Amino acid sequence: MKTMQELRATLPRPGRVEWIGLRPARRVPLVGVQETEAHPLVGLIGDHGKLAPPRLTALSGAPGEVATPAQTPAVPGGPGRRQVTLIQAEHLPVIAALAGLEAVTPGMLRRNIVVSGLPLLALKDARFQIGSPEGGWVILEGTGECHPCSRMEENLGEGGYNAVRGHGGLTARVIQGGLIRVGDQLRALDSAS
Repeated sequence: MKTMQELRATLPRPGRVEWIGLRPARRVPLVGVQETEAHPLVGLIGDHGKLAPPRLTALSGAPGEVATPAQTPAVPGGPGRRQVTLIQAEHLPVIAALAGLEAVTPGMLRRNIVVSGLPLLALKDARFQIGSPEGGWVILEGTGECHPCSRMEENLGEGGYNAVRGHGGLTARVIQGGLIRVGDQLRALDSAS
């Protein structure tokens, strides 16, 4: 008989990335893209205008060498808990029904990645990979549930906040960067990985 921990770690099959969206700036509509680059220091490149951090120049140790501070500001959201937001495709029709709408699009929910085929909440506090054997793997760590915000009332109408409660998806941080593409697999990693 499996332990509760083993039951929680067992998924029937890999998931699939169905949609990727980036917010070019604060309070603007998401833009659907076919691929995005995940970076451990900033999250998804292009989301909220995030760029890859500049390369650091190492000091040589020569006498008289002076370190010059980087002129770039701190990266908002840096290595935080909410670098990437994911939502389960199977929840979109449920949210639409609860909000009294014909359909709900991923952009309305302001999440970065829509995944089908596996229960996202099983990945809370766990590491998982997105990618393919040919293209390489991005490793993310589920950091918590992605609770709705007041924007859901704006996007879905009155009661939109409550329509998303319990269906908002997952927040994650990037552990190992790389490209994420629509159609990529999403697989849980063993706790030993």
